[in-house]
Amino acid sequence: MNLSLSNKTAVICGSTQGIGLATAIILARLGANCILIARNEESLISALKELPITGRQQHAYAVANFSNPASADAAIQQIVSEQEVEILVNNSGGPKPGPITFALTSDFEQAFSQHLICNHLLVNAVLPGMKKAGYGRIINIISTSVKTPLPNLGVSNTIRAAVASWAKTLSNEVGQYNITVNNVLPGLTHTTRYTKLLDSLSDHTNKDEVEKALIDSIPMKRIGTAEEIGNVIAFLASPAAAYVTGTSIPVDGGRTPAI
Repeated sequence: MNLSLSNKTAVICGSTQGIGLATAIILARLGANCILIARNEESLISALKELPITGRQQHAYAVANFSNPASADAAIQQIVSEQEVEILVNNSGGPKPGPITFALTSDFEQAFSQHLICNHLLVNAVLPGMKKAGYGRIINIISTSVKTPLPNLGVSNTIRAAVASWAKTLSNEVGQYNITVNNVLPGLTHTTRYTKLLDSLSDHTNKDEVEKALIDSIPMKRIGTAEEIGNVIAFLASPAAAYVTGTSIPVDGGRTPAI
């Protein structure tokens, strides 16, 4: 099975921590040249030092704030002006938790801009290079709410579903160029996002009870790791996954009730 990413360039968004950083480390280990994108330059410099180098790899970073689509567009335009990108991992922090009835219209607008609009800008920038290379992998890190809405995540449930529909449409249009588009749907994973979710579901006095209930809802009876999500992303980025496209794959220990 060919998992080598040698001579491939990967752009990984939200890659200074959590799933994004874990993914970048794994892609680098497989031989990819990794370009990290996030909003904090100090954190990017620190994350860059964690990436392994095998052979003649060259890693880099770009600063972008995904709450401002123009910032994301400027960063990716600079990147593609210097090299072709064969792998794009779209990843951005999720909307704040809360019931949908408490959400403001501005919450939906901001989340739509941060996730779908920024994803679209990045894809439009990298597509010409992918077509020229005859190799493209677009991987969107979304949520298991794509399969079934999750409690207390009203805005996230709505926007994540829109991103999944966009990705499926995109996969139908670019498959002829040997470009695949897939979504990875992390379940409960040990990240900063999980900590915030746990806080929102508890009153800080019963956090252990809330966490136990969450773990009990997972058939594998444990919370996942960022590396386990990154492993699936890396497979989808590899030549081995050449005939996998238009899918949404839960990586959640079996917690999602939908087939």
